[in-house]
Amino acid sequence: MLRWDRNRGLDPRTDYEQIYRNLSQYDFPWDFNQSLSFALFRTYAVPSIGRLLFESRGFEDTQKRYDDTALLLERPLVEGFDSADGKAAMRRINQMHRAYDISNDDMLYVLATFVVVPKRWIDDYGWRKMTYDEVTATVHYYRKLGRHMNIKDMPETYEEFADLMDAYEAEHFAYDEGGRHVADLTLELLTTFYPKPARPAVQLFSRALMDEPLLTAFDYQRPSALVRRLSLGAMAARAAFLRLMPPRLRAKDFESSSRMKTYRAGEIETERLGTFPGGCPVPHTAVAGASSADGAVEASTSAATVTS
Repeated sequence: MLRWDRNRGLDPRTDYEQIYRNLSQYDFPWDFNQSLSFALFRTYAVPSIGRLLFESRGFEDTQKRYDDTALLLERPLVEGFDSADGKAAMRRINQMHRAYDISNDDMLYVLATFVVVPKRWIDDYGWRKMTYDEVTATVHYYRKLGRHMNIKDMPETYEEFADLMDAYEAEHFAYDEGGRHVADLTLELLTTFYPKPARPAVQLFSRALMDEPLLTAFDYQRPSALVRRLSLGAMAARAAFLRLMPPRLRAKDFESSSRMKTYRAGEIETERLGTFPGGCPVPHTAVAGASSADGAVEASTSAATVTS
């Protein structure tokens, strides 16, 4: 079986959950993890989002916040929106958002980044491009997620999502101390996934893959032209290497990833994930091996990892 045949014959209008699962867990697991993290990272450059995250103190414990967010988004993907865990995850996501005054426009923008950023990332760095049907399935998948979150006025096509995201960023990207602090904590978390000697390079690689509006919004120093060329070269070399590899036969999920450090795989209770601004109704016991973290979703824009 050729790697790009996995979704052949599936209908993007009805089989979109399966198509998206194949993309994110078999064909592009590393790329989807990186690009979705990067998508969330972009949202911190919108002051109404970055400042809220800072003021709500949701980024004081970064590793746990990263783990909780990834696990909550993965539950509907792996188990299905209508499964017990899928429903529990959506309840938790909605409970957390309802605790704050978040505009539909901001929610819609974040949803748009989930649709657009991974497609652009894979176009630039993936071992192949996504097919038209795969892009269409992605739109259907996130429109379903948006319906579960009661997001209004969602676009119907990828092009409309892309136009919405670009226009929102052009209008709203701006420097904010709170958003910059959240971004810094996120990049700091990213470095912890690599050996200490590599961490300065991880930071540099991350900034080398950021576009000019994002660097300006965070007031980050621009990497040199040489660093950018080396970063893009590393990503191109990785893509070329992966084209020669056989298809992945086992799903790669976040729960079994070495980057998930707060919980033991297989012992996670979806109802206890996330933050409880009004106080958690469920009694908590200490989780063995848990980090002291409750903070950011990783913006792992790094090219430092060269294999999937």
